[in-house]
Amino acid sequence: MKKILGTVAFLNILFATSAQNISGTVTDKNNSPLNGSTVIVSTKNFRQSRLTNESGSFNFSNLDPSLKYKLVIEYVGKQTFDTITTAQQNTMLNIILDEAAAYLEPLEVRAVRASDKAPFTKTNISKDEIAKINLGQDLPFILNQTPSVTTTTDAGNGVGYTGIRIRGTDATRINVTLNGIPFNDAESLGSFFVDLPDFVSSANSIQIQRGVGTSTNGSGAFGGTINISTNEVNKKAYAESDNSFGSFNTWKNTIRLGSGLLGNHFTLDARLSRITSDGYINRASSKLTSFYTSAAYIGNKNSLRLNIFSGKEKTYQAWNGVPQDSLKTNRRYNSAGTEKPGSPYNNETDNYTQKHYQLFYDHSFSSKLKFNTAFFLVRGKGYYEEYKAGENLGDYGLSDTVVTDLIRQRWLDNYFYGQILSLQYKTQNDELTIGGSWNIYDGKHYGKITWSEAKVPNDYRYYNLPARKTDENIYVKWMHSINTKWNTFADVQYRYVMHNMQGFEDNHNLFIKRKFNFINPKAGINYSYNGWNAYLSYALAHKEPNRDDFEASLQQQPTAETLHDFEAAIERKKNKYNLSATFYYMLYKNQLVQTGQINDVGSYTRINVPNSYRAGVELQGGVAINSWLNAGGNITFSSNKIKRFTEYIDDWDNGGQKAVEHSNTNISFSPNTIAAATVTFIPLKNMQLNFVSKYVGKQYMDNAQNENRKLNDYFTEDFRLNYTLYKRLFNQIDFIVAVNNIFNKLYEPNGYTYPYMYDGGLINDNYYYPAAGTNFMIGLNIKL
Repeated sequence: MKKILGTVAFLNILFATSAQNISGTVTDKNNSPLNGSTVIVSTKNFRQSRLTNESGSFNFSNLDPSLKYKLVIEYVGKQTFDTITTAQQNTMLNIILDEAAAYLEPLEVRAVRASDKAPFTKTNISKDEIAKINLGQDLPFILNQTPSVTTTTDAGNGVGYTGIRIRGTDATRINVTLNGIPFNDAESLGSFFVDLPDFVSSANSIQIQRGVGTSTNGSGAFGGTINISTNEVNKKAYAESDNSFGSFNTWKNTIRLGSGLLGNHFTLDARLSRITSDGYINRASSKLTSFYTSAAYIGNKNSLRLNIFSGKEKTYQAWNGVPQDSLKTNRRYNSAGTEKPGSPYNNETDNYTQKHYQLFYDHSFSSKLKFNTAFFLVRGKGYYEEYKAGENLGDYGLSDTVVTDLIRQRWLDNYFYGQILSLQYKTQNDELTIGGSWNIYDGKHYGKITWSEAKVPNDYRYYNLPARKTDENIYVKWMHSINTKWNTFADVQYRYVMHNMQGFEDNHNLFIKRKFNFINPKAGINYSYNGWNAYLSYALAHKEPNRDDFEASLQQQPTAETLHDFEAAIERKKNKYNLSATFYYMLYKNQLVQTGQINDVGSYTRINVPNSYRAGVELQGGVAINSWLNAGGNITFSSNKIKRFTEYIDDWDNGGQKAVEHSNTNISFSPNTIAAATVTFIPLKNMQLNFVSKYVGKQYMDNAQNENRKLNDYFTEDFRLNYTLYKRLFNQIDFIVAVNNIFNKLYEPNGYTYPYMYDGGLINDNYYYPAAGTNFMIGLNIKL
């Protein structure tokens, strides 16, 4: 924290130099600012780009007044603006972009995203911003600098299995959609980005909503929503190659091709990716491949788009963690595969293939009324393999007198399919959206013994457990402009969920059938004037338990979780700076948390606790000090508490469990402080030097707030260099150099704990997932 504050203090005393400028605002025909417009100023040997802020403003300073500059402005769904101008008299432009004639905005995305004037907490990330940091690490690390975000990595270097938390809430409470289509696993409710490696290379934009946010499709959002859009039209033909190499023998190779808009109606886009890495943790290797294709017809009133994309991952398991006593002596230790005598088993791997099919149809009845629908199918199949020593075959439904070494595979074989749709009516003062979705998950869980020292039937299946889940929702959203300053928002959703699970891995005869009915209202008000923006909102959300929570008898079944989310914010945005403060209070009823209790079917499952909350403030700011120096950052201060719960600790001395009462304890993995900052120097035209800082306060690995079961706080700094050459052999060449953790901080962003009573005392058995020390990546991206 001292380093962050010192950097900010240094920047505040720097002298801002004067310069010739080209600046202005970009609006639509209703005089509404177009936030996120791409503005490009260029000459033959010079090019700079900016994104307009929420007031639609942009500014280019320190320009040569003797030159003529080409000014190009682009915004999705609008006609491109193109002109020649100068900076002789600090040129100020007010530009209105008209609707594109042969284009329908991706309505499936607009239906679930929060608009600029919606009273919800959000961050938008553009394609250009993604490209500057996309060197092969998974999506959570692309989002790492956004407010209230913490990330985890099993392999230690951000490749392979990774995780994300927003405001301390884990991935099972973060709703993720791809073009408005649900991505979360239907049963675990988590999002496994490793199944779609390098998907961000096909993303045109990403929106993160923190808190409940607006109604969306799929699982309930308790910590946030992440919406990834790939359906924007690339009007110009392109061919691009992205390649990077770095520490731990990490490679990324990506090829992207696009036809542009053919005959004013057709487009075709494609991507092929390959990522490999040995990982920081021993044997934590990753072999990841993926492809993406999209073909579209775009008319004046209709559009049809087909997306087909897939990912295949093979990762050596690194999910056991490193024992606490090994952190100082061998922090890269991996116990996976070590049950095999001699050298570790070489195929202790996770293997999964996921294929996505998305078909979209949009229709414009008029300039005010538009309709969209999409059908989708996700096909997933894969397994993880383990060498197990000294297994009793009685646990596998065979002879209980035989103990043997064996190799087993645990399989998932599933189909996930459904439909989304929305009808949107928009006038100058009102925007009404009626939407919803239905989806069905059909999955099989089964286990196989593929080899054994003792004789077993060939490809013997020791369990075979089907599961089915139905999820339906409908929502209505209404945004109303009272006048040019005030907007109101109302949103209500009905959601129906049904689970039908015919057995669990450790309880084959436990059949569970549960139904849930949720009503989720939301409302808020927004004020915008002269660069000021403020809003106040309330949202109610419910979420069903995940698959593991149901592994209990009918008498101990969990109830659904409820969240009341209150948000208030104020922000100020000008050409040279921006400041904002967001206050939130998230009150949980019946939140499911780990207590250590073993239920009546012998499983450690989460238990509903009556009252818990998260309360905090998110501060953000940025300043353009002069033409060659700018800085930005965010910091979150929060309190995250469970008001009362009972912890259960296994008693190995006397048998059973010991109960310990707790009150007002910190929620696990919820740091009280999260901060991020970036300082950008522009020493040369087309070159950026970025110093990136991240601070995460201490976190407890369970809910007892025990100082012996925690993750220490950590502060890391990264360095990035971006340099672009234009019209040199190729149309554009981007050089990227990233040095991560430049001060070689040894830290652990994730872990787990198992406390128990033994020999009259409390033993805390802790395991950690260490992050890599200093490491690097070098990228070379070419646009033909």
